[in-house]
Amino acid sequence: MNKEPMTEYGYKKLTNELADLKKKQRPETVIELDIARSHGDLKENAEYHAAKERLAFIDGRIGELSELLSRAQVIDPSTYEHDKVRFGSTVMLEDMESNEEITYTIVGSTESNPNKGWISYHSPLSKQLMGKAEGDEVTVALPGGKHVYEILEIAYHKIDFES
Repeated sequence: MNKEPMTEYGYKKLTNELADLKKKQRPETVIELDIARSHGDLKENAEYHAAKERLAFIDGRIGELSELLSRAQVIDPSTYEHDKVRFGSTVMLEDMESNEEITYTIVGSTESNPNKGWISYHSPLSKQLMGKAEGDEVTVALPGGKHVYEILEIAYHKIDFES
């Protein structure tokens, strides 16, 4: 079984979503389904079909979250050195071709947000940066082609997921 690294924040977010689905959304949808069923003719009953679809979606999401949480490995990146690229590291890279500097923080797949510079532990870039040190040059094969980066800095910065 593959472990799924995530921060405490990511773990709480998923467990809260799962609890909401199980305790609130699913029971409400079952009631909606029963009410819609009581209206008779199910073939042309839009409310019934909508509630049935919603219930199928909720059940699927419950299964997905349960499976993900069963593999969760909660990691606190503030508890270890970031002398090499690891989960939770903030990495400043320089594209050796364009001299552009970019910064990424490596987070769990459910926490990633490329617009904020948070990339998944499972992304191709993260996988190729893992274990590298400051000053290393890394040739990264990405969907857009190969890029050569120099790792300028590796550090730990508290991630503000709420902003």
